[in-house]
Amino acid sequence: MNKTNLYKGCLEPIVMQLLKDNGRMYGYEITQRVKEMTRGELQITEGALYPLLHRLEAEGMLEVEMENIGNRVRKYYSLTKAGKKQTATAMIELQMFLQTLQTLVNPKLA
Repeated sequence: MNKTNLYKGCLEPIVMQLLKDNGRMYGYEITQRVKEMTRGELQITEGALYPLLHRLEAEGMLEVEMENIGNRVRKYYSLTKAGKKQTATAMIELQMFLQTLQTLVNPKLA
């Protein structure tokens, strides 16, 4: 089984929680932080991350700041008030999902 498919549905709450915990981050920083935190187990691709960031921005969950770094412009993402509220909801939903999976995987512990 491809583990990447298992992580896809969890990407949004993972990214939103990272932004909640770190204030503001740029895309590459998000990918590296996830890779570091999971000891390489989860590696978010740009093809998965940027469409998610753009969608969350369009939905009013994220705000973007542009900053000049040398001769490049870097986009920093941070949660809006609505994004912070949605992050709390998403984390509750993720916890419930994990509990349901645990029940299915190991029913004796439920």
